[in-house]
Amino acid sequence: MSQKHLKEAFVSNLNGTGLLELTLGMPLAPLCLLCRGLLLVLLCRHRGKPLSSRPSGLLLDFGVLVAPLLFSCTVLSSVLFLVPAILTALCAGIFFTIYRQSQVPFRQIVKDFQNTYLDPDYIPAITVFRVYVNVLTSISILAVDFPQFPRRYAKAETYGTGVMDLGVGAFVFGNALVCPEVRQKAAVTQPKFSSLAKQLFAIWPLVVLGIGRLLSVKSIEYHEHVSEYGVHWNFFFTLALVRLVASLLLAIFPKNKSWIVAVTVAVLYQLILNLTSLKTFVLHGSNGEDSRTGFLNANREGLLSLFGYLAIYMASVQVGLYVLKRRDSVKDWMGAACLLLLAALVLFVFLHISQAHADPVSRRMANLSYCLWVIAHCLTFFVSFVVADLVLVFSKLLVKGSAVPSCWRAVKAADSREQRQAGAVHICLIAAINKNQLLFFLLANVMTGIVNVMMDTIHSRAALTLCILHVYMFLNCCIMYILHAKNIVLKFW
Repeated sequence: MSQKHLKEAFVSNLNGTGLLELTLGMPLAPLCLLCRGLLLVLLCRHRGKPLSSRPSGLLLDFGVLVAPLLFSCTVLSSVLFLVPAILTALCAGIFFTIYRQSQVPFRQIVKDFQNTYLDPDYIPAITVFRVYVNVLTSISILAVDFPQFPRRYAKAETYGTGVMDLGVGAFVFGNALVCPEVRQKAAVTQPKFSSLAKQLFAIWPLVVLGIGRLLSVKSIEYHEHVSEYGVHWNFFFTLALVRLVASLLLAIFPKNKSWIVAVTVAVLYQLILNLTSLKTFVLHGSNGEDSRTGFLNANREGLLSLFGYLAIYMASVQVGLYVLKRRDSVKDWMGAACLLLLAALVLFVFLHISQAHADPVSRRMANLSYCLWVIAHCLTFFVSFVVADLVLVFSKLLVKGSAVPSCWRAVKAADSREQRQAGAVHICLIAAINKNQLLFFLLANVMTGIVNVMMDTIHSRAALTLCILHVYMFLNCCIMYILHAKNIVLKFW
């Protein structure tokens, strides 16, 4: 068997993991964010000023924000339940140290915290959510080709909940949170199809990247998982088309009713899958023997899963509209976090019902269960970042002058709202990746291809695998960091 076919077999016919393991792994990224923030507050306490060294900032960010995720999805995957526990204990220890040194009565700090105003124009959880989805995706697309990455984390063949199955849906969710329709001010009236025009201009890089990926994969005979999207289709095309169709729907229907459109699309698509031969066509082709003759047959997974991804996008627009409502107090955000978490729990209940009576989760079809799973998990993930940010706001009150990048800027109620704390530190890996997210993902794809062409990944030993993954991620992060330091944004569309 050729190297190409070996690598294709290595990522094919998999069944994913259980919802429990995914739930155990979900707090990792928020805990990394919290740990980094608490370390910066503690450093400020000892040094008397925030960390300002760029090399030190990059090393700290990479070591705390990225490295634990690399270890957790490779050599530590067998003891994954221990990693969040260790990080929680570490965060608790750092927080206790900060509080003990502050010598401020606990009741006073709690009172100050409750009366704290947050900058309503900046919601760090949105940025961090989108950046971490990008980071986790970039880690996974290369790590999946190594034996140290558990096969249960890779994309499931037909039914199942792999980590990478979630990543695809989370990418769509993150895009919808910041789409033009969500960011548009309610008081500003614009032409009905203005957002559609913006999307037409904004998606052309995705189309170009999709064509570029197609041509490069076919020209060098790079290994590909055909049942993922089809022979010619890829995720760049999916994201471009979903964004375009969603903008058209949002120009026709009120955007504050986008959840109705999402439910309608997802339920109708599931009914058609169950009541017609469409499911058989998606899984087995027109002749029942996995035929790939003709464009629709060849790319049936990518084309028909568009309905599911469209439903996720429209539901996420509704989430974005709720999240971006003006809130400027800790109490408001605590209430919003509780409501979002309640919505996630309700969706998990519907997921259980859907899996029992409609269909198990299938990324390949992007069915109703998949849509419910992605939205519920993304809501929980987002709320976790909101909670981490609120804990960091509380911690910053203990140490005057401390600043944590990509965290809420806060002032006390007694202060003028215009005199907000400047606390925005520009030396930050999260802000660096956020500035050039598409470039970060593109570089990750290019470097993944280079590594796979240059070496036999499926027989790599653990030490070499960890070395390659860390160099790969550090190089990509370093490029983003340098561009950020020079204030360069490679976006002209």
